[in-house]
Amino acid sequence: MAIANYMLNETNIDQIWMVLSPQNPLKSKLSLLDQYHRLALLELAIDDFSNIKSSKIEFDLPQPSYTINTLTHLEEKFPQHQFSLLIGQDNLQSFHKWKNYEQILEKYHLYVYPRAKSGKSLLDEHPNVYLTEAPIMEISSTFIRESIKNKKDIRYFLPQRVWEEIDLMNFYK
Repeated sequence: MAIANYMLNETNIDQIWMVLSPQNPLKSKLSLLDQYHRLALLELAIDDFSNIKSSKIEFDLPQPSYTINTLTHLEEKFPQHQFSLLIGQDNLQSFHKWKNYEQILEKYHLYVYPRAKSGKSLLDEHPNVYLTEAPIMEISSTFIRESIKNKKDIRYFLPQRVWEEIDLMNFYK
């Protein structure tokens, strides 16, 4: 939420659509919470933000989800919007492994969130890549899940309503 808020305030982005992926091709489906539970948590997290929206558009697309397919589908469904992509710097380093990455780079702006342990990428100088100067926070979904599993109190790392729902539903325990 802090990164999304930064991007809204410090770039020319006027809305963020958080697209929930039912199956990232680079992650095991076994490690994921059910997609509808994750959607409910996302909607709790963004409830107070009028310019951040949740999207389950990938729920109806073929799996695994590929970013190029999602962007193409979004463009077709919402032609009045100009879409960009927000990614972490670690993803930029492996971006050349993404399906049709050249097409993404050609058609879309990429706003890149810095990561402490990520070095330079061959794409840093690409005209459609915008390296932001957002404050670096080493908080990841893996950190959140592992901390909950290990019974650590991490409620201040999440929006209160999200923490309460995770605790109530015994997610990640």
